[in-house]
Amino acid sequence: MKKGKILVIDDNEDVLLALNLLLKSHVEQVRVSTDPGRIEHFINTFDPDVILLDMNFNRDAISGQEGLFWLEKIKKIDPDIVVIFITAYADMDKAIQAIKAGATDFIPKPWEKEKLLATIFSAIELHNSKIEVRLLRQQISVLAAPAVNGKDEIIGGSSVMLNVFDTIEKLRNTDANILILGENGTGKDLIAREIHRKSPRKEKIFVALDLGSISESLFESELFGYKKGAFTDAYHDKPGRLEVAAGGTLFLDEIGNLSFSMQMKLLTAIEKREIIPLGSTHPVPIDVRFISATNVNIREMVADKKFRQDLLYRINTIEIHIPPLRERENDVLLLAEHFLARFKRKYNKKLRGITKEAKAKLQNYQWPGNVRELEHTMERAVILADKAILGADNFIFTPAAAATKKTREEFNLNKLEQEAIERAFRQAEGNISVAAELLGITRYALYRKMEKLGI
Repeated sequence: MKKGKILVIDDNEDVLLALNLLLKSHVEQVRVSTDPGRIEHFINTFDPDVILLDMNFNRDAISGQEGLFWLEKIKKIDPDIVVIFITAYADMDKAIQAIKAGATDFIPKPWEKEKLLATIFSAIELHNSKIEVRLLRQQISVLAAPAVNGKDEIIGGSSVMLNVFDTIEKLRNTDANILILGENGTGKDLIAREIHRKSPRKEKIFVALDLGSISESLFESELFGYKKGAFTDAYHDKPGRLEVAAGGTLFLDEIGNLSFSMQMKLLTAIEKREIIPLGSTHPVPIDVRFISATNVNIREMVADKKFRQDLLYRINTIEIHIPPLRERENDVLLLAEHFLARFKRKYNKKLRGITKEAKAKLQNYQWPGNVRELEHTMERAVILADKAILGADNFIFTPAAAATKKTREEFNLNKLEQEAIERAFRQAEGNISVAAELLGITRYALYRKMEKLGI
């Protein structure tokens, strides 16, 4: 199969004709020109792998300085392009000078056909290797970056989490796109990494992109990449996350934040399995497994025309729901012990455990921030601990969130409000200002609720 795009720049039209006839039957595409001033145009529109460049143009017949001048220009535009000099005035000094300046090889005129073709094929392979190295460097930089939470443990023994683990096991030999649903702090990123580790792509890279942390203007360049000169400050080519994740998994966190227009571009990339970087006209094939996650009700967004239904179909071949911590039975204590062990090592604290009262307090708390909040709570408690055992007073929660674990199905809303107000008054010993503060509302709002409920 033909491969490689060759640009030939020479002031001799007979040379251009001969090289065009020779090369077009051996390589993918050929462009020729007598004007070296058009090199930048060809680089931006044709994107050559190899440039055959004459060393001597009309202004300078034998010194080769013009060729070296244009070589420098080419390397500034794209250092990965392979340049081979061709000249009728070949000597060893010029060859050495050309190689030192960044040329890959030096071909004298007239050329030997077989040697010329062998040189060009080697140059194409060299260019492909440079592209692979650049991509590997991008992948290494991604791998060197810390994980989303810097950890990779998934702790859980509750029945709902065992169901999640069972689903992950069933996905072990599949390459299906996954949608992970769950509240903030439930560990969707850890589940995504576990799915990748147990997939056929486990030896390849895992790339994460938090769509909630990048602006719409940056989304396209982050996902699809860009070519040098595509916009201001684009001083070099940069592969996007879809290209960096080649052969591996791309985790799109908070996909519900993606604008409607960007959803269409993502859908096109998934369907066509190719992307076009900003500033380029040439599609780049992609081989990526998509795992997406969101904390919003994605189906409500579809109903409200805020999320494309066809994109939803593409990203959720399999759907996994991560339960909030308040629904995970005894996992609170399991996780608390796990975080205690970690943080007492980290901060060199000699802590023996958690009292029964503290455990009850942890279990009765609603954990609106889920596992992430529990982790931060345990870290804070360990840092501030001045006794060998963590007690209830080591765990301080915001009054508005520190409700006991009673589900909404047990009470209607009015009864919940009434019980909360009565509990606040008991704790505040009848002081209405303190009760309002405990409830997280103003005194005026509390008066209105009391009047409505007949308290």
